[in-house]
Amino acid sequence: MGYFSALDISASALTAQRLRMDVISQNIANANTTRTEKGTPYRRRLVIFEEKDQGVPFSNYLTDRSRELYLGKGVKVSKIVEDPTPFKRVYDPGHPDADAEGYVEMPNVDIITEMVNMISATRAYEANVTAINSTKSLAMKALEIGR
Repeated sequence: MGYFSALDISASALTAQRLRMDVISQNIANANTTRTEKGTPYRRRLVIFEEKDQGVPFSNYLTDRSRELYLGKGVKVSKIVEDPTPFKRVYDPGHPDADAEGYVEMPNVDIITEMVNMISATRAYEANVTAINSTKSLAMKALEIGR
């Protein structure tokens, strides 16, 4: 694996984690949205990651050269899905979206869970920035050896 492969892997992770942070921010922003375009409360969204270039046949890994071709392709966002957990029911008879019993269906967003996910995404982002900086530093040291 070369320098550029390491940079490509970390760059793909930066892009994926940035999108994850955007989705988490959207979840937090809509934590109290009781009516969307569909007429239902906001449904929490989740980001699904997968390894880039999956589906390589096992036989391709048996030779040293083919193993180098498939080693380290990075990560990508395969899709963004809605969380199927049920909505929260809160008793608020004065709310415009309350049903006949006075209950309002609230989004299935838990702020604490979202904040933990945001911290996790931030740490992963920072780790990949550190990996990029280490790769750059290693390349610079290698160039200094040649002087």
